[in-house]
Amino acid sequence: MSFFKNIISDLIVFTIKQASACVFGGFLLFMMIITKYWYPLEGLHRYDFLFLAAIAFQGFLFLFKLETAKEAFVIIIFHIVATGMEVFKTSDSIQSWTYPESFYFGIYNVPLFAGFMYSAVGSYIARIWRLHEFQFSFYPNKLMTYFLVAFIYINFFTHHYIWDFRWVLLAITILYFYKSDIYYKLSKNYRKMPLLLGFFLVTFFIWIAENLATYTNIWLYPNQKNQWELVPIAKISSWYLLMLLSFVLVSAVKQIQIYPRNK
Repeated sequence: MSFFKNIISDLIVFTIKQASACVFGGFLLFMMIITKYWYPLEGLHRYDFLFLAAIAFQGFLFLFKLETAKEAFVIIIFHIVATGMEVFKTSDSIQSWTYPESFYFGIYNVPLFAGFMYSAVGSYIARIWRLHEFQFSFYPNKLMTYFLVAFIYINFFTHHYIWDFRWVLLAITILYFYKSDIYYKLSKNYRKMPLLLGFFLVTFFIWIAENLATYTNIWLYPNQKNQWELVPIAKISSWYLLMLLSFVLVSAVKQIQIYPRNK
């Protein structure tokens, strides 16, 4: 009986911590859905409203110390990095996806709100790292992970002109992390899972969020312009690499705690 009580207790704690870590991303998705069906502000474009709302919510998190200065710094960096990629991907010569609505706050074809959607991933990783007090076993050399994500970021640009190296980069990711476990604290005790499995689970939920975002007309892929349809499952590979980029950016301001083997 105590075994099942422990499982239920752990599940409740895990759910609460996950919900807390997702607060910024959940807020953005909530605002996307609400403004799709009800948006009464005629003098302010929807994208601009979402941009201002995201800034206000980030300010709220920081003001009430729900987000640390280091976490906010990572979110800003990821916002800049992601916006740079967005400008390229939505350029007239590439058009991997488009933002169909008007905006005032933006760069070229990209509303500034777009960067916050990537920042939500960084916010989640930074917050869940702190809430679960992550520890690791067999974590690869940090410098090597920096080189890996640098090549990942470059490949998002270069694959339009030369061979796409994403599958090579995915293979290297597996080579780097296949031995690594992540230990996450619930109430008192630690649980563990393979780090690669953790990466995949986060990526899968990002893909679900992407489907919600495209359904609410935030951005559209070429195959969705005439009628919305599910985002291709192959996009998970792209989100996996972007999520890894976010994870490594967060690791740059976090100490990699090694789980004691004698526990």
